[in-house]
Amino acid sequence: MFAIIATDGRQIRVQEGDVLNIDLRDSGEATGTLTFDQVLLANAGAASVIGRPTIAGATVTAEVVTGLVKGEKLEIQKFRRRHNSRRHTGHRAKFTRIKITGIAVPGLAKAAVQS
Repeated sequence: MFAIIATDGRQIRVQEGDVLNIDLRDSGEATGTLTFDQVLLANAGAASVIGRPTIAGATVTAEVVTGLVKGEKLEIQKFRRRHNSRRHTGHRAKFTRIKITGIAVPGLAKAAVQS
């Protein structure tokens, strides 16, 4: 089963057990669990539900693994030729690492796993 959620201006495809980085949450949300209620699509194998724009009553729960994770350093250089003008700056994005623990969609049954 997977779902597509909207968070931080992005759409993310998630499954149970996925570990992913989202934009940094404030200190109150940096521990415990998070609940995402903007579920755009859910699929359970044989059936799927598409929201218009979101699925009413659907939630995705996640557990915070790490409160603060720093991304890769991005280096920005500006250079103007023949003016002896150079500027060098950098930036590291800050993330919260979460693990998806559950997807709950009313009226959507999981398909039986065939072996």
